[in-house]
Amino acid sequence: MEAAQIPTDNKRLYVIGDIHGRLDLLDRMIVAIERDAKQSQVETLTVTLGDYVDRGPKSRGVLDRLLASPFPGDYVALKGNHEALLLAFLNDPGVGLHWQHLGGLATLQSFGIRMPPLMAARNFEQAAEQLRAVLSPEQMKFLNSLKMSLTAGRYFLCHAGVRPGIPLDRQSDEDLLWIRDEFLDSAADYGKIVVHGHTPVVEPQVRPNRINIDTGAFATGRLTCVVLEGDRHRFITA
Repeated sequence: MEAAQIPTDNKRLYVIGDIHGRLDLLDRMIVAIERDAKQSQVETLTVTLGDYVDRGPKSRGVLDRLLASPFPGDYVALKGNHEALLLAFLNDPGVGLHWQHLGGLATLQSFGIRMPPLMAARNFEQAAEQLRAVLSPEQMKFLNSLKMSLTAGRYFLCHAGVRPGIPLDRQSDEDLLWIRDEFLDSAADYGKIVVHGHTPVVEPQVRPNRINIDTGAFATGRLTCVVLEGDRHRFITA
């Protein structure tokens, strides 16, 4: 999947971490970003790093809010591994046997789909059929439009991270969506600072080569946004 292509020079970037069905926190963040953006005349770009669905209670509401592009200025939505799982489930219901352990049942419930106590393969086939029926064309268009990454000045934005030793423009979708230890444990210079989520942390992590803004919103009740301008950064928490 292609990287996002949007001019980012001279823009203030608002980058939001993993939302995971917490529509309440997303709504608060939208208000906070609007308030912050009004304090200056700079152009803005908001980027969400993926994982809009699963775990939290309002995955459907989060998708609806984001597809309406509710932020001031431009908006780019990146893809997370949980959106990849949702799309994979629609094509292969057998994925549900794995997806259920990663919060997928919460997404089904948010669309009004109830799973029986014994979650056999046939149950997921029925659930996938129901989900295909209730997903709106707008929601599907949004899910299929998600970008894998965005380069913005001195920053490279993606969901999970990058594989050390591989140029940023040659990273695999698998790594951009799923990588953890090889990336998190590396002190490699990637040529840009990687801004990512995917791995929950108590507080945002700022390292010389990366910034992690996944503060586990679905469990902690704290959604984090990093504000990037030139070589400066600060955080907004909802």
